[in-house]
Amino acid sequence: MSSQVRGGTRWKRFAVVMVPSVIATAAVGVGLAQGALAASFSVSGQDFKVTADELHGHDFVQYGNVAAERGSDPKLPGGGHAVAVSGFSKATITNMCQSVATPNLPFGLGTVTMRLEAGGKGHDPVYAEGLYLDVSQLDADAKFKNIDIGVAAGSLPRTDKGTGIQPGTQANPNGFSQRAEEAVLTGVRQKAWATTAGTFNLSGLKLRLNKGTDTECYH
Repeated sequence: MSSQVRGGTRWKRFAVVMVPSVIATAAVGVGLAQGALAASFSVSGQDFKVTADELHGHDFVQYGNVAAERGSDPKLPGGGHAVAVSGFSKATITNMCQSVATPNLPFGLGTVTMRLEAGGKGHDPVYAEGLYLDVSQLDADAKFKNIDIGVAAGSLPRTDKGTGIQPGTQANPNGFSQRAEEAVLTGVRQKAWATTAGTFNLSGLKLRLNKGTDTECYH
């Protein structure tokens, strides 16, 4: 996602920077799988909202990290966001919604919300491999299979499809983490700064731009 669009920005530029992260990260994931890109990248100045009826993931890991905005100086306050990184070797997501509201657009447009939906009724669930979510807020009901809590992040196991500490990131290898064989989250509502995946298949994709914030995934 882009940082906030300021006055004087033309509509064409807005359309380019509003490319949804779940589509953009699919392309990023291909580069990761081919070794063409580093997993670490700068996040925008906007977080985004995500909801889902259910997320069923395998080889779950979770640890703390910092997501830094582009051009930010780690020695100065601001520009960094504390996140809980959740990783899965593979996951299915049912009835996923993602939205981001961009305020103060020129030409009297005001605030515009981009809303993306996939994996809804009549379609296959969203499917991802090597999935990482940089989350700042999460509400859900959760069930874990064979969970270990208090694992040193640097000892999290790697699998052929991902998980473990995400390559290229600066997470503390001695920091707190947890892992589980499986994780099932229902009634998911979260705010996130980034999503990356080696594979991201979105069945029944719908993308809409609307004025105001009424069409955000939740309020």
